[in-house]
Amino acid sequence: MAYQAKNINVIDLKPSTALGVSMPFNYPSVFKSIYTSKDQIKINLINYLLTNKNERVFYPEFGLNLRSKLFEPIVSDTEEDIKQTIVNGIAMNFPNIIINKIKITADADSHLLYVFFSYSIKNTQEADDILLSFAQNG
Repeated sequence: MAYQAKNINVIDLKPSTALGVSMPFNYPSVFKSIYTSKDQIKINLINYLLTNKNERVFYPEFGLNLRSKLFEPIVSDTEEDIKQTIVNGIAMNFPNIIINKIKITADADSHLLYVFFSYSIKNTQEADDILLSFAQNG
């Protein structure tokens, strides 16, 4: 019987070294440190999905503009457009991510857009998912 060794990211071999900070910034000491590459990748993806283009200084193409989709009628074409935007953006900016599933759900009565995003990390095969909700203000 063959045994497949688990791949571990080299960064994770030093468990006492922080890789970044968690979001949102509401920990008792404001910043909560992140110590694993899996958690840091998840925070980076959330940051990317929530950022609009031209919002980041010196990197105007960073972000997906998902909040702008709130003002469009959510039909199958819009859902497919959102999915394709996410797939293209992730492929360009996160080459170590494999997208497993994307599900877009809209609640027209409460003006909410839900984005469920399931992914895995190429070199470690670790899987995780993200659920974001976008609300229309006003």
